[in-house]
Parts: sequence; structure tokens; C-alpha cells
Amino acid sequence: MSTTTSRTQTPVTTDLVPVRGRRRRGLVAAGALLASVGALGVVWLVGAAGQRIDVVVVRQDVAYGQVVEDVHLGVARVSVDPGVAVVPADAIEALLGQVATTRLTPGTLVSADMLAPAGEPAAGRVLVPIALPPERVPAGGLRAGDRVTAVDTGTGAESAAGPAAGMAAGSGSVARSVPAVVVRVGAPDVNGTTVVDVTTAPADGPALAVAAANGRVALVVLPSGG
Repeated sequence: MSTTTSRTQTPVTTDLVPVRGRRRRGLVAAGALLASVGALGVVWLVGAAGQRIDVVVVRQDVAYGQVVEDVHLGVARVSVDPGVAVVPADAIEALLGQVATTRLTPGTLVSADMLAPAGEPAAGRVLVPIALPPERVPAGGLRAGDRVTAVDTGTGAESAAGPAAGMAAGSGSVARSVPAVVVRVGAPDVNGTTVVDVTTAPADGPALAVAAANGRVALVVLPSGG
């Protein structure tokens, strides 16, 4: 006689435990460092913004020798290094009426050496007034900043001497033509004569003045680019 034994299997339940990733200490440290750098950057930007000052800037082109007017200048708030020369905004009125000692372009921070009182040539230059009759003034006119060659037209024996002759300057002579820059152009008088102020090198000034006083100067306008 056989006996059959019935066994009941009890199901086994297994709880899955998620595996936690291992933290890399190097990445954590790098993240903390980047956060610190970012915070310092924000602090620096805030500090820089707080140190901005109002300065004078160029709004419109100003040619060399041109008289500065209020439309040429403006005010901007900028952050500059201590070694950068600027003109504070509250001094802008004192700059009006002065002449540019170099070409000024929009956006330029104005410094004191870029301007000079009207009537005073820049250092290393002398000013010579030249009276030009109507026939010696270009049809397109002259303007401050024009680069010119002042030519001594000569008379009599001086003309016969040819281009190699020099402008009369007392007992000596200099080149027959000298480079110059127009700084001011006056209004024509009743006879149409226009007085043009030019600056040139000190060595050429006396001879050019003598030629101008004798009405022997003609101006050749040079290209503005060179």
C-alpha cells in the first residue's frame, strides 16, 4: 500500500533594493569650486558697476583743428582703469570752444591732451594765417582738418629759379612747398578774400609767413587718407 504525500510550495517574495550610485568626491569638490567662482564673479561685477563714473565722450566726428561744439560731445557712464586719462562729465562745458589736436571719432573717451584752447597750436606746431583771394580757394571750399601743401608761387626772379628755389626766409631758405594742416577757415570779406589758419612745423613757419604776407601762397589740397 503506497502513501502519497502532497507538498504545498509557499511562494517566495523578494524585495528589490535599489542600488545607490557611488558619489565621486572629485566631482563634488569641482562643483563646489565652480559655485564659489561664480559667486565671486557676481560680487566683482556688482563692485565694478558701483565704480562706474560719468565721463566725456565723442558723439560726432571732429576733424583735427576743428572747434568743438556741444553737438560733438556727450556723457557716458563707464568703468575705467585708474591709469586711463578721462575728463569728468562736470567739466564738459570747459571743453566747448576748444580745438581738436587730433581727429576724434564717436565713442572715444576724451582726455585733456586731445583738445587745446582756440588760437593755440598743438605742441610742436606753429600757426600761420594765409589770406587767399577768391581764385585761390577751391570751389569745394576748405575745412578744418584738410591736409594741404603750401606752395610759394614766387614772383619775378624767384619764379625763374624754378621748383628748386626755396621760400624766401631772410638770408636762408626752406623747401619751396611745405606740408600744413588747415585748422580754421574764416568767412570771405567784401572782396572775397578768405583767411585760412594753417599749422606747420616750426622750421617752416617763418618762411611760410613771409610768403603769405606777400600774397605768394597757394594751397594744394591732399587726399584725406594719407
